[in-house]
Amino acid sequence: MPISKAVQHHFMKRLFTICIYIFIPISVFSQVIWENHRSEVYPYLYRMAQKGLIEFHDMIQPLSRAYIGERLMQLDSLRTKLSKTEKSELDFYLQEFKPLSQPNNQLGIVAKDQNKRLRGLFYSGKDIQLYADPMASVMHVNGLGQSFTQTSNGLQFWGQAGKFGFQFSYRDYTERGTGLDSFRAESPETNIIKLFSNNPQKQNFTEVRAHISYAWKNGSISIGKDQLIHGYGENGRIILSDKAPSYPFIRFDYQPLKWLRFHYANAWLNSNIIDSNATYGTGNPVSTGTRIQYIPKYLATHAIIISPKKGIDLSIGESIVYSDNMDLGFLIPINFFKVYDNNRSNYDIRAGSNGQFFFQGSARNILKNTHFYTTVFIDEIRVSTMFNKQKSRNQLGYTVGASITDIVLPYLTIGTEYTRVNPFVYGNLVPAQLYTQHSAPLGDWMGNNFDRFILFAKYTPIPKLRTYFRIQQIQKGGAGTVVQQYEAEPQPPFLFDFQKKRTDLFMQVGYEWLNNLYFNANYLWLNEERQNGQKLSGSRFSIGVSYGLR
Repeated sequence: MPISKAVQHHFMKRLFTICIYIFIPISVFSQVIWENHRSEVYPYLYRMAQKGLIEFHDMIQPLSRAYIGERLMQLDSLRTKLSKTEKSELDFYLQEFKPLSQPNNQLGIVAKDQNKRLRGLFYSGKDIQLYADPMASVMHVNGLGQSFTQTSNGLQFWGQAGKFGFQFSYRDYTERGTGLDSFRAESPETNIIKLFSNNPQKQNFTEVRAHISYAWKNGSISIGKDQLIHGYGENGRIILSDKAPSYPFIRFDYQPLKWLRFHYANAWLNSNIIDSNATYGTGNPVSTGTRIQYIPKYLATHAIIISPKKGIDLSIGESIVYSDNMDLGFLIPINFFKVYDNNRSNYDIRAGSNGQFFFQGSARNILKNTHFYTTVFIDEIRVSTMFNKQKSRNQLGYTVGASITDIVLPYLTIGTEYTRVNPFVYGNLVPAQLYTQHSAPLGDWMGNNFDRFILFAKYTPIPKLRTYFRIQQIQKGGAGTVVQQYEAEPQPPFLFDFQKKRTDLFMQVGYEWLNNLYFNANYLWLNEERQNGQKLSGSRFSIGVSYGLR
């Protein structure tokens, strides 16, 4: 029987009303603005959680400014439990992250906002908020065959418009001097995509980060270009680190229950491998008359984080690097990627993708003022032959670490950490499916077939002055071949084709004088013994100042 226009009109009115009730409340929640994972507020809140004062779920970064602001406001209600230094730093960070009061259509240029934070520009209105700051830095590095000066300038802005959050940062870098290529080799320093230059003593590169985000009461979705960070590590992370240049992705975060959180992301990576089938002539002689394209490459990852009690986070996750074509199956956040990939490839390794599983655990203040953490990253494992030396394929890595704060002195933290990554982790028989972005590791900067032992100490003698000391020992084996990875039985042993043993001592002093204004000085002493008998020993010093994170 046909539906009358009156009934249709009533139905549409009811549907519109329901939509209003569903979506309008969303606008009252702070929109997601992601805070750079290098911000000094992270270690501050990390330590406050280690003391049991707050819960701080930082297993996956970056975190939103709204979430950071909530943790700071919680600490503000616990002032009687804070030391004088901790209170001073809290006030400093509240200037940056404290939620603003009611919008008042205020415009400021090189002025202080409602939180007394000096900004390049800000506008606070009913429907839109906008904040902008310039960025600039200068740093000089000298030692270990390197002597160069790095300068940068740029702009960052962020804000919200209605139900959407937005942010953008652009920074242009120039480096002049010697040893430019060796500075980031076998170092946690983020790799760069440099512009072409005929001058070996000069290079330019840029860094762009951007997000558009939408949030509701217990979740958010974001389209952005950034780095995703998973887990903990003093000098490297084995799941996702900041070694590789930033990449575009879709990110989805959802917290259905107080003790349960879900994270998903799909990233677009650069394979650095030219697709000869997609390459074609342009019909003109410019640049050899050829249009080149790279083989498409993607990363899908998801994780469930469970918090059974205050201070404890347990996570299980999965990631997969796939290539050639975008696949809808990997865009389903709750799909089982490994099983789906096996089915789509007919269980033929030549048609499959590079999948991984990972597990993480974190326990804060279970013992007073301590943090214990661990990460396990499984690239490939045969459970049935795990302990059979002839048949095992234990291609995995792990990190275990612990620290204690307020030990001997207030605001002194000491700790230790051990990381081991077995041979062939991150590798794959398909070059376009290596665990890399622009040929740089997505995981630990050391790659595979290595172990690393660290002792460290952190101390803040006065507010915002951070000192750091680390002694580190690394053993590194060879990368091996694809034939060894897939066909050798037994598998080559850990640290086979031994390359070198490295010991280094690192010291750092950093001071954030004003919000976003940093002074830093680093000293590195290194001693390296290589298998071929060569030795490298020396020291490197760097000093710099930056407005905006470098």
